[in-house]
Amino acid sequence: MNIKLRQATMTDIPALGELIRVSVTALSAEHYTSDQIRSALTHVFGVDTQLIADGTYFVAEVEGQLAGSGGWSKRTTLFGGDQSKADTLDSLLDPAVEAARVRAFYVHPQWSRRGVGSRILAACEDAARAAGFSRIELVATLPGEPLYAARGYEKAEAMQLETPDGESLPAFRMTKVL
Repeated sequence: MNIKLRQATMTDIPALGELIRVSVTALSAEHYTSDQIRSALTHVFGVDTQLIADGTYFVAEVEGQLAGSGGWSKRTTLFGGDQSKADTLDSLLDPAVEAARVRAFYVHPQWSRRGVGSRILAACEDAARAAGFSRIELVATLPGEPLYAARGYEKAEAMQLETPDGESLPAFRMTKVL
């Protein structure tokens, strides 16, 4: 399978929004209730345009189709799309003492478990390392945790992603030395 990676652009936003909806709805169904999924799509999961503006967000295409997306960040936000960010400045991290963030990973169900997520993750790790980071961290949802564990990430803590409407999704903060 030929996976082509490229940096996401602002013109990808509508397609990314649809990818996120399809990915979360299908791949989370075994792990979360429909109410949790609906709430997470409304309040947590979505496009983070700062990643696109920073040039740290990738899209994967297979056979001309959007198969997945994911990025890394040199900023303090650990997870969530534009709709979940506070109005505060998303300041830059110090690579000498702080960990880069892996962010906003979504794979189309048609292409899941076929190397798309691993390919994007490797590109993110390489880019973060090239930017001077020696550690990387992320928040893994239950469907994503097996990918990250297989790629050497270790669970640092269990957590709950709380939403404004009272839903809560179990997740894990995971870390890796680059």
